Amino acid sequence: MMLTTSAAWFETSLAAARGASNVRDYLQAFHAADSALTLCARSAAAAAAFEPQPVASLSPGEPTQWKHEAAFEAGAVAPVAQWPGSLRAPQCLIEAWRLGTRADARAYLLTSRGFGRTKESQVWLQMELVIAGEQIERHWRRVAARPF
Repeated sequence: MMLTTSAAWFETSLAAARGASNVRDYLQAFHAADSALTLCARSAAAAAAFEPQPVASLSPGEPTQWKHEAAFEAGAVAPVAQWPGSLRAPQCLIEAWRLGTRADARAYLLTSRGFGRTKESQVWLQMELVIAGEQIERHWRRVAARPF
């Protein structure tokens, strides 16, 4: 009976350790992605001050380049060289788009990806950045599933 109880407690402690490690990886990836998103939003807002008015040839629908691995890897920037404890530096992709209801505004879809200690521990975050004159609107959202 003592052996069975000891084995059950051992399995329980192993499961708890795995769970704590997974939460740590998730939080590591989340904070990396969140920081990359914040840095990209700052640079996009600063660059928008020097850009001409929005280009009319942009499609009015939401950009989808972030969903394609080759396009994301080609266009993404790493706002920080390395994130402590992560497999890779966090990445951010900035895509310009035209809002159908607000033709005078500049809009950007910012997508960031942060990593934990493994490639499987990734967190994707997005922000819709709308700049109309001096006013900046930020609409944050979490991407529920990895696109690729």
